[in-house]
Amino acid sequence: MPVEPLVCAQTATRVSSVLNRDVKRFGKQHLFDGSDETCWNSDQGTSQWVTLDFPRPVKVSQLHVQFQGGFSSRLCTLEGCRTGEELVKISELYPQDNHAMQISFQVQETVLEKLKITFGSSTDFFGRVVIYHLGVLGEKL
Repeated sequence: MPVEPLVCAQTATRVSSVLNRDVKRFGKQHLFDGSDETCWNSDQGTSQWVTLDFPRPVKVSQLHVQFQGGFSSRLCTLEGCRTGEELVKISELYPQDNHAMQISFQVQETVLEKLKITFGSSTDFFGRVVIYHLGVLGEKL
């Protein structure tokens, strides 16, 4: 099966925080808008996260992410589940601290309806994370 983007207009997205609560400039909508001029910018804290609730079951196989250098995460933990179940750990990823699109993250294929990506161990002293692009790819079931 070909790999395709899984995030669509019906995907419910939540984030841990937004810098200065300025949702218009730094909100979650910028994770998927395809613009190099916008980003999700978290507020400070020890770990930041993004959750995605897909409208139907999906099989996640890849994660693409573009951080702002100096505001990335040394460790990304992926958890997922089906509706009504508890989140279970899928994998841990170790991104680089740079501004390049990182597309080499192969994920253990898992069927799920909810995905949580936790960004722990930020490279920023205050724990902020800045993401220009987030891509979740796989197969829609």
